Amino acid sequence: MSQNLDWANLGFGYHETEYRYVTNYKDGKWDEGGLITDANVVLNECAGVLQYAQTVFEGLKAYYTKDGHIVCFRPDLNAERLNNSAERLIMPKLPEGRFVEAIKAVVKANKDMVPPYGTGASLYIRPYMMGTNPVIGVKPADEYQFRVFCTPVGPYFKGGAKPIRIKISDYDRAAPHGTGDIKAGLNYAMSLHAIEEAHEQGFAENMFLDPATRTKVEETGGANFIFITKDNKLVTPKSNSILPSITRRSLMYVAEHYLGMQVEHREVLFSELKDFAEAGLCGTAAVVSPVGSIHTKDGDINFPAGMEEMGPTTKKLYDTLLGIQHGEIEAPEGWVVRID
Repeated sequence: MSQNLDWANLGFGYHETEYRYVTNYKDGKWDEGGLITDANVVLNECAGVLQYAQTVFEGLKAYYTKDGHIVCFRPDLNAERLNNSAERLIMPKLPEGRFVEAIKAVVKANKDMVPPYGTGASLYIRPYMMGTNPVIGVKPADEYQFRVFCTPVGPYFKGGAKPIRIKISDYDRAAPHGTGDIKAGLNYAMSLHAIEEAHEQGFAENMFLDPATRTKVEETGGANFIFITKDNKLVTPKSNSILPSITRRSLMYVAEHYLGMQVEHREVLFSELKDFAEAGLCGTAAVVSPVGSIHTKDGDINFPAGMEEMGPTTKKLYDTLLGIQHGEIEAPEGWVVRID
């Protein structure tokens, strides 16, 4: 497989790599699984994933550390979240250790596609599970497939660390009972119309508000929010509809234990936005991306510390998290898993 890519100018898109991992669930058990080279998925037209969207997925990255090792960041939490998502959609859990085993196998097999250290690019890894046997009545599938592929990617948002503009969404992403605590394809499909509309209007993303009262901040289509108060506290929105972001949880730990900040994980009112000094988005793809302004029907809310560049506290969080991920700062035990 060619690795002749312009790593420093890589966008966030799909580049086919040579190997992927596949394992199948049938008759109540998973097979041994293994690597294959065929990137195509062949399914019956009545497969459960096609008829009733019975699918869940994860996203994580592999990258080179400063000392030349390939690592992943907290894949055990991705494994836990995938199994939680599977349980919610009446899908079988993966056997203990299988998720991380599959990640390591795929990354090792495609190591030539891991971008070099310092380029700002990484190897994005997409594990997913889907119902594969024909299902025409509304019920769970009986057979499933778990797959993992990877692709080298650059920054999720154009402009890298430059602040982005977002808008308050006119749409509700999740039902009032909340579906954000699982990572399923349907959750993200619900965001597509709002995201495309935002892009057409010149915005990078949407801010979704709670569907019940539309007075509380939730998340964007693909990332959690973080806010910095004027007295330097980290505030993260709390809601049953918000995906439990691994990056957000890691940033909360970094803020408290590495930077000595106070951390508040609580409901955030829309009316509070004007009082924050900095705002950002966080996630596996977004990493930590600064938000410069939020467009509302009553005008723009501008964050004084992030209009032209990443705010100072957001920058410290970003630098510390990346330092931990890339082996430049000592990581908490178990956070960084060496692959090669």
